[in-house]
Amino acid sequence: MTTSSGTFHRICAVNELPVSEAVRAEIDGTPIALVRTDDDVFAIYDECSHAAVALSEGDVEDCTLECWLHGSRFDLKTGEPTGLPATVPVKVYPVEIRDGDVYLSLTPKN
Repeated sequence: MTTSSGTFHRICAVNELPVSEAVRAEIDGTPIALVRTDDDVFAIYDECSHAAVALSEGDVEDCTLECWLHGSRFDLKTGEPTGLPATVPVKVYPVEIRDGDVYLSLTPKN
């Protein structure tokens, strides 16, 4: 499906995503970390801007994802770093929930 914000790709059913854990997905060669909270689903580029390791292997707390290697933290809504050593944001992607399925656009929000 194509909208004004780009093409959306079906990723999975919402209930396939564990709550408060990051899951890796790859869409057209782009690594994505998907995080389901109690209220929403977020998609963030799956590479720490500090150390180039997979963020999907990190821990989720509230609305942040922590890099497992050096502890950098990223806001899931904005991609902004909220904890050092990272100082550069990561891309955040639009997510839509349709009929219980997760759809994602590779056109970043930021």
